[in-house]
Amino acid sequence: MSGVNVAAKKRTRRLPKTTTPAELGLGDHPAKPGPGDPPVDHLRAQLDTQIRELIAREPGTRSGADPEDLHQMRVALRRMRSTLKLSGGLLGPEAETVRAELGWLGQSLGEVRDYDVLIEHLREVVAEFEARDQLAGRELVSKFVAERGVAKRKLTRLLGTPRYAALLVSAARLVTEPAEFTVSAVSDVDAPHAVISLDKPYRKLAKAVGKLPLDPPDDDLHALRIHGKRLRYAAELAQSAAKKKQAAKIKALISATKDLQTVLGDHQDAVVAADRMRAALDTLTPQAGFIAGRIAERELTRRTEARAAWPAVWAKVDTAAAPVVAP
Repeated sequence: MSGVNVAAKKRTRRLPKTTTPAELGLGDHPAKPGPGDPPVDHLRAQLDTQIRELIAREPGTRSGADPEDLHQMRVALRRMRSTLKLSGGLLGPEAETVRAELGWLGQSLGEVRDYDVLIEHLREVVAEFEARDQLAGRELVSKFVAERGVAKRKLTRLLGTPRYAALLVSAARLVTEPAEFTVSAVSDVDAPHAVISLDKPYRKLAKAVGKLPLDPPDDDLHALRIHGKRLRYAAELAQSAAKKKQAAKIKALISATKDLQTVLGDHQDAVVAADRMRAALDTLTPQAGFIAGRIAERELTRRTEARAAWPAVWAKVDTAAAPVVAP
């Protein structure tokens, strides 16, 4: 056997075992409840689907071969947290504990994902610069690649902890075991329609928009994006529980909220990139510092463009929400 094959075999043996749906007590496939099924069935089906996606993306997240695996693992986690927030007690008292633990995992996933987004963007920007600036541009990018490596190693260690394993077991238990809850635990939920009601996430978003000043702080627009994302995830869940005509209306709202996420996401990415360029100046050579300044200027322009664009996109969300929320 060649030395290369022996080394590859050793690396394979060192890879941690990935948890399977069966080991978590999940069935062969997630259930597919229909519009007439109880809200709790839709919640469990969505949670089941996202748990499977989370663990399916874990090997790629560990290896780091394709940043998309980490991205989709983070998306699955966010959808799980949204589902638990919407459950209103229908999944039992343990749901809030699981949601908090998902937040713990999300912090590490988010840190690495932010670096992935930044590094990919910087490489695209640097590639457009003159040949004489390429070396300094690569120096700048390498700084963030090194920082990303530190965050990634931390995440990999986290995925091997008993705490992470326990989180998966607890999340799966919300799918497989009947919830123990009292009427008072869900008293704020309109039980037959708890899952399909989009009133609360929409009103939170609309209220946040209404409070914004003429020139909103960057953090306020970032918070707006988070509200928009919660409305989108709620709408995706509601769509699965809706009848055909209502589902078509909800689909339009999902599309509009995706557009809002995109423009506000561009804004946040530009803000973060500009801030990172400023913070890096003291650690760079003069040549790389010059490149960082050029990039910061570009990002501030991108920020301005996103600020000009988002109100029109919000108007489309508002219009799309009208047929599916209470007046």
